[in-house]
Amino acid sequence: MIRVVLTVAVAVALLGASMPALETARTATTVDRLDTEAERVERSIASLTAGSVAAAEPSLAARTTATVRVPTGLTAARIDRVALVETADDRSGRRGVALAYRLRGGPVQTVSVVPSVLAVDVDVVGDALALRTAGRSRLELRLVDDGGPTVRITRVG
Repeated sequence: MIRVVLTVAVAVALLGASMPALETARTATTVDRLDTEAERVERSIASLTAGSVAAAEPSLAARTTATVRVPTGLTAARIDRVALVETADDRSGRRGVALAYRLRGGPVQTVSVVPSVLAVDVDVVGDALALRTAGRSRLELRLVDDGGPTVRITRVG
């Protein structure tokens, strides 16, 4: 009986000692996955602009879709908010977009999703485009002529 009690006590102590390291690993994994999702949207924007011409009429504009997958599960940190937000590049004056997210209890972090070599503006329909905090969100990207080539992003699912 004493062996069982000691085994349980040691197991609880080891679990308690490993929890901070587990939480750090979950946070790092989630940040890496969200960075990868930002790069995926960036590649979709670059691909759309590389092979298309901007159209003044949005219904005729070249378009593509991209999927943002927010990590969930045991290996991911909890996420309070994920959104695409508009940004302004101080150097070029062009409009851009960043993936903004907040892990539970942490500050808002942003990752740019606009390739720096593009000569187009990127904007989000609305002030910010809220994405699902768990699972997939589908985005539609259209290359329109809005006083210059502009990739307009909307959420479709």
